[in-house]
Amino acid sequence: MIDIRLLRDQPDLVRASQRSRGEDEGLVDAILAADEARRASLTDFEAARAEQKAIGKDVARAQGDEKQAILARVKDLSARVKELDAAAGSAQVDLDTLMTKLGNVADGAPAGGEDDFVVLEEVGTPRDFAAEGFEPKDHLDLATALDAIDMDRGAKVAGSRFYFLKGVGARLEMAMLHLAMQRAIAAGFTPMITPTLVNRTTMAGAGFIDHHLDEVYHLPADDLFLTGTSEVALAGYHAGEILDLSQGPIRYAGQSSCYRREAGSYGKDTKGIIRVHQFNKIEMFVYCRPEQAVAEHQRLLTMEREMIDLMELPYRVIDVAAGDLGGPAARKFDCEAWVPTQGKYREITSTSNCTTFQARRLGTRFKGKAGNEVAATLNGTLATTRWLVAILENHQQADGSVVVPEALRPLVGLDVLRPKE
Repeated sequence: MIDIRLLRDQPDLVRASQRSRGEDEGLVDAILAADEARRASLTDFEAARAEQKAIGKDVARAQGDEKQAILARVKDLSARVKELDAAAGSAQVDLDTLMTKLGNVADGAPAGGEDDFVVLEEVGTPRDFAAEGFEPKDHLDLATALDAIDMDRGAKVAGSRFYFLKGVGARLEMAMLHLAMQRAIAAGFTPMITPTLVNRTTMAGAGFIDHHLDEVYHLPADDLFLTGTSEVALAGYHAGEILDLSQGPIRYAGQSSCYRREAGSYGKDTKGIIRVHQFNKIEMFVYCRPEQAVAEHQRLLTMEREMIDLMELPYRVIDVAAGDLGGPAARKFDCEAWVPTQGKYREITSTSNCTTFQARRLGTRFKGKAGNEVAATLNGTLATTRWLVAILENHQQADGSVVVPEALRPLVGLDVLRPKE
């Protein structure tokens, strides 16, 4: 959540953020009113508590009727203190509930929704398959011929939008994930294999159940949630701790399977592995001082772009509009790879600057000059299963074979993936 002091001091800034997100700016006034009510309730409670403590000292000195009157007053005050304490607690709950409905303050992002992004740069030129004399096949047709993906048996075993990666498909993904992790380690990131089930406190603290609970797999018997990214577990890793950032940011690279219900996506990307319920990913996650966050964001974007360059893919970088940021992010950049058979760019990485939003919820602070301060958190995708779509389609040949990107060849053990006879 955002700092309540920012909302008190600069309500117009937060209102502007709400407008740019396409969300209700009236929420700002509701929060300010709730904050005022909470502070008034707390003031009343503290005044009554102080009177209760003061009058308690008079009981020992008083005698007779005076003592009885004081005791009666003590009794009334005790009931009043309990009542005011409950009221202050209720006011705090009301404020907290409203605060969880407020997303991070969008910082520099374009206003608008999903289609209002700004293209920052296009890299590489999509292949002209017509000039090469053949019609490109989509990733699933290629993968089926390569015996690399089995959607039918995935659906048989687990249902629609599940799949098996097999043979060269599994080798290609493992090579890509391994390369991503090795590059992260070389850049100073600590490798992590994270839990994929987290408790409600962690899921809420990371900002993933405020508005999108229907998109998350929930195990009611245990009140645990399957995570859609290792960002969630890594955000909770230092919950309630005071970090030492004197030597610079703390950087992690989490490897995990990820789970998303894809609620509301009926009929979208039903073919292949673009939009599935389970996939694998290497996710970068950073804890830093708030003033370092913008530079760290650019660092994560650069690492993503370098990895995409190694996959030899045409892509573009977009500045995501405020209405498509998600609650925790103040700014987000996506890299989108060209998908030939769709004739458009599709997202393959995202990197978000969440400023102090997640760390404030989770109680993650660092030793600052003026005492303990709230840390900033950032995240970014370094490789994920969806990349196979772009790799297969962009590197296909007329005979149905697929050229392996040079950087992956030592890890895959093949230069070219060839269809099964």
